[in-house]
Amino acid sequence: MVKTKLAILGLGSRSTSFYLKRLNNIYNKKNGGYSTCPFLLLNANFDVINSLLPAVSEKLDAAVSYYINQIKNLNIDYLLIPNITLHETIDRLNISQNILHPVHLSIAKIKENRWEKVVLFGSLFSMKSDYIKNQFKENGIEVLLPNEKDMVFIDEIRKRIYNESETDDLVKKYHSIIQKYTEINPVILSCTELSILKPTDNKMLLDMAEIQMETAVKQV
Repeated sequence: MVKTKLAILGLGSRSTSFYLKRLNNIYNKKNGGYSTCPFLLLNANFDVINSLLPAVSEKLDAAVSYYINQIKNLNIDYLLIPNITLHETIDRLNISQNILHPVHLSIAKIKENRWEKVVLFGSLFSMKSDYIKNQFKENGIEVLLPNEKDMVFIDEIRKRIYNESETDDLVKKYHSIIQKYTEINPVILSCTELSILKPTDNKMLLDMAEIQMETAVKQV
Protein backbone atom coordinates (compact mmCIF):
# COMPACT_ATOMS: atom_id res chain seq x y z
CA MET A 1 0.00 0.00 0.00
CA VAL A 2 1.25 3.47 -0.92
CA LYS A 3 1.94 5.62 2.14
CA THR A 4 -0.31 8.62 2.67
CA LYS A 5 1.98 11.61 3.17
CA LEU A 6 -0.46 14.40 4.01
CA ALA A 7 -2.61 15.04 7.09
CA ILE A 8 -5.15 17.84 7.47
CA LEU A 9 -6.38 19.19 10.79
CA GLY A 10 -10.05 19.88 10.23
CA LEU A 11 -11.24 23.13 11.82
CA GLY A 12 -14.17 25.37 10.85
CA SER A 13 -16.75 23.53 8.75
CA ARG A 14 -16.84 25.86 5.73
CA SER A 15 -13.10 26.53 5.59
CA THR A 16 -12.22 22.84 5.92
CA SER A 17 -14.75 21.89 3.23
CA PHE A 18 -13.24 24.56 0.99
CA TYR A 19 -9.74 23.13 1.47
CA LEU A 20 -10.85 19.54 0.80
CA LYS A 21 -12.71 20.46 -2.38
CA ARG A 22 -9.92 22.68 -3.68
CA LEU A 23 -7.23 20.09 -2.91
CA ASN A 24 -9.14 17.52 -4.93
CA ASN A 25 -9.59 20.01 -7.79
CA ILE A 26 -5.88 20.86 -7.94
CA TYR A 27 -4.88 17.19 -7.67
CA ASN A 28 -7.32 16.12 -10.38
CA LYS A 29 -6.15 18.88 -12.72
CA LYS A 30 -2.60 17.61 -12.25
CA ASN A 31 -3.28 13.87 -12.53
CA GLY A 32 -6.47 13.61 -14.57
CA GLY A 33 -9.00 10.80 -14.70
CA TYR A 34 -10.96 10.32 -11.49
CA SER A 35 -7.99 11.11 -9.28
CA THR A 36 -8.56 12.66 -5.85
CA CYS A 37 -5.98 13.94 -3.40
CA PRO A 38 -4.83 11.30 -0.85
CA PHE A 39 -4.78 12.59 2.73
CA LEU A 40 -5.84 11.74 6.26
CA LEU A 41 -8.23 14.13 7.99
CA LEU A 42 -8.42 14.61 11.74
CA ASN A 43 -11.42 16.79 12.44
CA ALA A 44 -11.05 18.88 15.59
CA ASN A 45 -13.83 20.35 17.69
CA PHE A 46 -13.36 23.86 16.37
CA ASP A 47 -15.60 25.41 19.02
CA VAL A 48 -12.89 24.76 21.60
CA ILE A 49 -10.09 26.24 19.48
CA ASN A 50 -12.09 29.13 18.07
CA SER A 51 -13.16 30.28 21.54
CA LEU A 52 -9.46 30.83 22.35
CA LEU A 53 -8.47 32.55 19.09
CA PRO A 54 -7.05 34.90 17.91
CA ALA A 55 -4.53 35.64 20.66
CA VAL A 56 -1.89 33.05 21.54
CA SER A 57 -2.09 31.52 25.00
CA GLU A 58 -1.08 28.45 26.96
CA LYS A 59 -4.69 27.24 26.82
CA LEU A 60 -4.68 27.49 23.03
CA ASP A 61 -1.30 25.72 22.91
CA ALA A 62 -2.78 22.87 24.94
CA ALA A 63 -5.94 22.61 22.84
CA VAL A 64 -3.99 22.46 19.57
CA SER A 65 -1.35 20.12 21.00
CA TYR A 66 -4.07 17.61 21.87
CA TYR A 67 -4.85 17.15 18.17
CA ILE A 68 -1.28 17.50 16.95
CA ASN A 69 -0.23 14.63 19.22
CA GLN A 70 -2.89 12.45 17.59
CA ILE A 71 -1.56 13.34 14.15
CA LYS A 72 2.00 12.49 15.24
CA ASN A 73 0.87 8.89 15.64
CA LEU A 74 -0.28 8.68 12.02
CA ASN A 75 3.24 8.55 10.52
CA ILE A 76 2.54 11.50 8.21
CA ASP A 77 5.19 13.62 6.47
CA TYR A 78 3.26 16.86 5.88
CA LEU A 79 0.62 18.70 7.88
CA LEU A 80 -1.83 21.24 6.46
CA ILE A 81 -3.83 23.46 8.82
CA PRO A 82 -6.73 25.37 7.19
CA ASN A 83 -6.58 28.40 9.46
CA ILE A 84 -3.97 31.10 8.83
CA THR A 85 -4.23 32.74 12.27
CA LEU A 86 -3.61 29.45 14.06
CA HIS A 87 -0.08 29.25 12.68
CA GLU A 88 1.15 31.69 15.30
CA THR A 89 0.31 28.99 17.82
CA ILE A 90 1.76 26.27 15.58
CA ASP A 91 5.06 28.17 15.63
CA ARG A 92 5.10 27.84 19.43
CA LEU A 93 4.73 24.05 19.40
CA ASN A 94 7.30 21.33 18.79
CA ILE A 95 5.91 19.60 15.71
CA SER A 96 7.89 16.90 13.90
CA GLN A 97 5.89 16.92 10.67
CA ASN A 98 6.70 19.41 7.94
CA ILE A 99 4.16 22.21 8.30
CA LEU A 100 2.82 23.60 5.03
CA HIS A 101 3.15 27.06 6.52
CA PRO A 102 1.15 29.74 4.68
CA VAL A 103 3.31 32.66 5.82
CA HIS A 104 6.65 31.05 4.93
CA LEU A 105 5.33 29.79 1.59
CA SER A 106 3.90 33.22 0.77
CA ILE A 107 7.20 34.94 1.52
CA ALA A 108 8.93 32.59 -0.91
CA LYS A 109 6.29 33.33 -3.57
CA ILE A 110 6.52 37.09 -3.06
CA LYS A 111 10.29 36.90 -3.50
CA GLU A 112 9.83 34.78 -6.60
CA ASN A 113 7.55 37.49 -8.01
CA ARG A 114 10.07 40.16 -6.94
CA TRP A 115 7.43 42.13 -5.11
CA GLU A 116 8.88 44.51 -2.52
CA LYS A 117 5.59 45.94 -1.23
CA VAL A 118 2.24 44.22 -0.58
CA VAL A 119 -1.15 45.04 0.93
CA LEU A 120 -2.34 42.66 3.63
CA PHE A 121 -5.98 41.55 3.77
CA GLY A 122 -7.11 39.40 6.69
CA SER A 123 -9.09 39.50 9.89
CA LEU A 124 -8.99 42.81 11.71
CA PHE A 125 -6.79 41.15 14.32
CA SER A 126 -4.34 39.80 11.71
CA MET A 127 -4.10 43.11 9.87
CA LYS A 128 -3.32 45.01 13.07
CA SER A 129 -1.07 42.45 14.75
CA ASP A 130 2.66 42.12 14.09
CA TYR A 131 2.81 38.36 13.46
CA ILE A 132 2.67 38.41 9.66
CA LYS A 133 4.03 41.93 9.22
CA ASN A 134 7.21 41.24 11.18
CA GLN A 135 8.00 38.08 9.20
CA PHE A 136 7.51 39.93 5.93
CA LYS A 137 9.64 42.83 7.16
CA GLU A 138 12.45 40.45 8.15
CA ASN A 139 12.48 39.30 4.53
CA GLY A 140 12.60 42.79 3.07
CA ILE A 141 8.90 42.99 2.20
CA GLU A 142 7.03 46.16 3.11
CA VAL A 143 3.47 45.58 4.33
CA LEU A 144 0.75 48.13 3.70
CA LEU A 145 -2.76 48.02 5.15
CA PRO A 146 -6.14 49.05 3.75
CA ASN A 147 -7.64 52.19 5.17
CA GLU A 148 -9.60 51.85 8.44
CA LYS A 149 -13.02 51.80 6.76
CA ASP A 150 -11.97 49.08 4.34
CA MET A 151 -10.37 47.02 7.12
CA VAL A 152 -13.64 47.07 9.05
CA PHE A 153 -15.54 45.96 5.94
CA ILE A 154 -13.02 43.19 5.15
CA ASP A 155 -13.45 41.86 8.68
CA GLU A 156 -17.22 42.03 8.32
CA ILE A 157 -17.27 40.08 5.05
CA ARG A 158 -14.94 37.56 6.69
CA LYS A 159 -17.48 37.01 9.47
CA ARG A 160 -20.37 36.83 7.03
CA ILE A 161 -18.60 34.21 4.92
CA TYR A 162 -17.82 32.18 8.03
CA ASN A 163 -21.51 32.27 9.02
CA GLU A 164 -22.60 31.63 5.40
CA SER A 165 -24.67 34.82 5.47
CA GLU A 166 -22.91 36.83 2.75
CA THR A 167 -24.98 38.48 0.02
CA ASP A 168 -24.15 39.05 -3.64
CA ASP A 169 -23.83 42.79 -3.01
CA LEU A 170 -21.35 42.25 -0.16
CA VAL A 171 -19.25 39.91 -2.30
CA LYS A 172 -19.26 42.42 -5.17
CA LYS A 173 -18.07 45.14 -2.79
CA TYR A 174 -15.36 42.81 -1.46
CA HIS A 175 -14.14 42.16 -5.00
CA SER A 176 -14.19 45.87 -5.82
CA ILE A 177 -12.00 46.65 -2.79
CA ILE A 178 -9.51 44.00 -3.90
CA GLN A 179 -9.51 45.53 -7.38
CA LYS A 180 -8.92 49.02 -5.96
CA TYR A 181 -5.81 48.00 -4.02
CA THR A 182 -4.34 45.68 -6.67
CA GLU A 183 -4.30 48.54 -9.16
CA ILE A 184 -1.30 49.84 -7.19
CA ASN A 185 0.22 46.91 -5.25
CA PRO A 186 -0.21 43.15 -4.89
CA VAL A 187 -2.76 42.06 -2.27
CA ILE A 188 -2.11 39.12 0.05
CA LEU A 189 -5.08 37.21 1.48
CA SER A 190 -4.27 35.92 4.95
CA CYS A 191 -7.67 34.56 5.98
CA THR A 192 -9.30 31.36 4.77
CA GLU A 193 -12.79 32.85 4.73
CA LEU A 194 -11.56 35.60 2.41
CA SER A 195 -10.09 32.91 0.17
CA ILE A 196 -13.41 31.09 -0.23
CA LEU A 197 -15.08 33.87 -2.24
CA LYS A 198 -12.08 35.62 -3.73
CA PRO A 199 -12.02 36.72 -7.39
CA THR A 200 -10.19 34.20 -9.56
CA ASP A 201 -8.95 36.41 -12.39
CA ASN A 202 -6.65 38.87 -10.61
CA LYS A 203 -2.94 38.16 -11.13
CA MET A 204 -2.00 40.70 -8.46
CA LEU A 205 -3.85 38.72 -5.78
CA LEU A 206 -1.86 36.17 -3.76
CA ASP A 207 -3.85 33.77 -1.61
CA MET A 208 -2.05 32.09 1.32
CA ALA A 209 -4.56 29.23 1.38
CA GLU A 210 -4.09 28.53 -2.32
CA ILE A 211 -0.31 28.47 -1.91
CA GLN A 212 -0.69 25.95 0.92
CA MET A 213 -2.85 23.67 -1.19
CA GLU A 214 -0.74 23.90 -4.33
CA THR A 215 2.32 22.96 -2.25
CA ALA A 216 0.45 20.08 -0.62
CA VAL A 217 -0.43 18.57 -3.99
CA LYS A 218 3.23 18.70 -5.02
CA GLN A 219 4.19 16.63 -1.97
CA VAL A 220 1.67 13.78 -2.23
